[in-house]
Amino acid sequence: MAIKSLSPKQERIIKFVTEFLHDRGYPPTIRDIAAGCGISSTSVVAYNLDKLEQAGYIRRHSDISRGIELNRQKKGGKLVYIPIVGVIAAGEPIPVPETGNIIPTEGLEVSEELVRGKQKIYALRVKGDSMLDALIGDGDIVLMDYVNSAENGDMVAVWLKKEQEVTLKRFFAEPNRIRLEPANKEMKAIYTAADNVEIQGKVLAVIRRMP
Repeated sequence: MAIKSLSPKQERIIKFVTEFLHDRGYPPTIRDIAAGCGISSTSVVAYNLDKLEQAGYIRRHSDISRGIELNRQKKGGKLVYIPIVGVIAAGEPIPVPETGNIIPTEGLEVSEELVRGKQKIYALRVKGDSMLDALIGDGDIVLMDYVNSAENGDMVAVWLKKEQEVTLKRFFAEPNRIRLEPANKEMKAIYTAADNVEIQGKVLAVIRRMP
């Protein structure tokens, strides 16, 4: 249950975090809060964040430097914080670190309904236009369900082991090979051996970049 009233310092922190999220699309660090709220000590910020979390105003993810999530309701349901862990090619594959080794430095808030109760959700920025016919363009963000298997037709993030590269394509298992199909008639499919493919997630939703 939330406390009935906040201290002036806590009100400043909530206001700053809310505006920071709105303006930048990801949460502030403790140092950002200290500077933005005129608080001289990061330990004082951490203390007040603990109190706000205990009171139900925020949730914190201790393993992420910007892991502050506002607990608030609005039309569309509760918002949840999703880390953006990197960039994925929607064209020719490009090298990126494996998702499990990334410490996210930014993220976004989405409706709880959008993630459909799933827990292992992360986000990737799209680079390229090979999935354009699936309404995924350069600069868009895809929400990924972290799974390691796929069915034919699923849109997935695929790690190509030999090439040490990752790509976003539709998955098709064919006799003696895997076909990774773009959603762009001007681009060719990628064909590779099944043991060269590691599924790192399935597309759950797309957040379009506004022109």
